[in-house]
Amino acid sequence: MGGSKPPRRPSIEQQLQAFDARVDCQAKPLGPPKVQRHKRFGNEPSFDPRTHLYRIFGVDLTAIPGISILTAHTLLAEVGRDLSRFRSASALASWLGLCPDNDISGGKRLSVKTRRVNNRAAWALRMAANSLRNSRSGPGDYYRRMRAKLGAPKAITAAAHKLARIIYHLLSKHQAYDETIFARREELTRRRAEAMLRGQAKALGFRLIPATPNLT
Repeated sequence: MGGSKPPRRPSIEQQLQAFDARVDCQAKPLGPPKVQRHKRFGNEPSFDPRTHLYRIFGVDLTAIPGISILTAHTLLAEVGRDLSRFRSASALASWLGLCPDNDISGGKRLSVKTRRVNNRAAWALRMAANSLRNSRSGPGDYYRRMRAKLGAPKAITAAAHKLARIIYHLLSKHQAYDETIFARREELTRRRAEAMLRGQAKALGFRLIPATPNLT
């Protein structure tokens, strides 16, 4: 006797279509992709997943440097589109294992290594961060600065952390990615760090002097 066939699983397109829309794609149409491609690969879907992801999230996450359609889809599958369960961007980054897990004993910091997590979303963000090495963007500049300072592995973690914070901000505020806003935030962070260093130097009786640029 032949048994009945198991029900067919819904396709990826059908699964995406099941989500309610957070943006009217006709009133706010999706802009062109970051990279214009003229050739399709055999493993690419036959439908337009970018438009579906934009409709579901309410913002175009692929506008963020380093974030591809696959990365955005992985985030939807692993984290979802509602980040209200995370009280802050830091909480999301910690859940992803992209924050230092400070091991402190007797008031002494023993380790600042990040926790190992088995999380596809964290893996996707690390891959996205690694792709920033040649990106002419704010996140790309951040990755290269961290790589020169910390080395590639830690730079990837730091850039993935940065991408997670950007994503949290966009989804929580329902705002589109704006490179100028990122640049202003980076400048504000730099000024705060500089003010803190100047305060520490002054307390110790020293004065910070800007380094002279090497023009050779």
